[in-house]
Amino acid sequence: MKSKQESIFSSKTLTYFLQLSETMNYTQAAQILGITQPALTQQIKKLERTVGARLFYSVGKKLRLTDAGYTMLDATHKIYGVLNDATDEIQQSTSATQGDINIGMLASVEDSVFEDFVIQSYRENPDVKITLHMLTRKEIWDKLENNQIDLAIMYLPDESIKNWKPYESKRIISDDLLFIHHDEKLSKKKRIKFADTPNKPWVTYPVEYYLNHVMRESFKNAMVDLPVSVAQFTTPSQLLRFSDQTGAYTALPNSFVVGQGEQPDTWTARFEPNIRFELAFVFRSGKDKIPRIGHFLAQFDQYLKTKDYLARLQEIQQN
Repeated sequence: MKSKQESIFSSKTLTYFLQLSETMNYTQAAQILGITQPALTQQIKKLERTVGARLFYSVGKKLRLTDAGYTMLDATHKIYGVLNDATDEIQQSTSATQGDINIGMLASVEDSVFEDFVIQSYRENPDVKITLHMLTRKEIWDKLENNQIDLAIMYLPDESIKNWKPYESKRIISDDLLFIHHDEKLSKKKRIKFADTPNKPWVTYPVEYYLNHVMRESFKNAMVDLPVSVAQFTTPSQLLRFSDQTGAYTALPNSFVVGQGEQPDTWTARFEPNIRFELAFVFRSGKDKIPRIGHFLAQFDQYLKTKDYLARLQEIQQN
């Protein structure tokens, strides 16, 4: 007969509980987990019977955690934290030139420099398998928390994260967001105030993307109406192409624009006040002590010492 602990921790019970706690929607959680809604409901009821209390309750159509649910959620995070720490400790005794490295990159980041580095890294360390996942900001934080990726490549500061204690960051490059337009009357402007951006259509990143959030906050802080977005894309190259073909305005990182070279009938200007952010590696504290992770980061430092990020980006784009 199974003990109470075995009943709670058997199969994917905690995974199901965590996913439902995150989405607060049975249908959405079941779709993400790849199971049916009745199967998810059954697993949650089984967990509630085991702990002897309801974990969720409904207010109209909205799902909420009970006090017992919050206790279970806190305990589950602690359990995963212990397992993650144990995994990291075990891996600290592994080889620097063997094993897997899983990297999550924001889908909105220009990836060519990192692709080039991964190719070079493979040539030097063929027994280290590197997997690069293109993810949303939410997906990156979920996978970092659950130890499903070793490193994240993302923009900072990220105000959506309230607890930075378990994480460290390592700057890659400081960057600026540029206003991209095709208006010859504005071509002499090196800087432009938010209030002076013409009332014309924009093409933007999706709402949940970091740079879209940064743009919206900047317009709000300047007390200027948000621009009308007529199309949304997830990569800078898609945004630039749409802008070129339609004349729509957009905003793109300087690091991406530099790598594109001269674009006909296309001009750029910095916003006033300037929008500055950092591209950085983010990882759980202690991850860099794992030999293959530390070696990877040291290799990347050397890669940029030989030729800096912008120079490499320009070189790659020209080739």
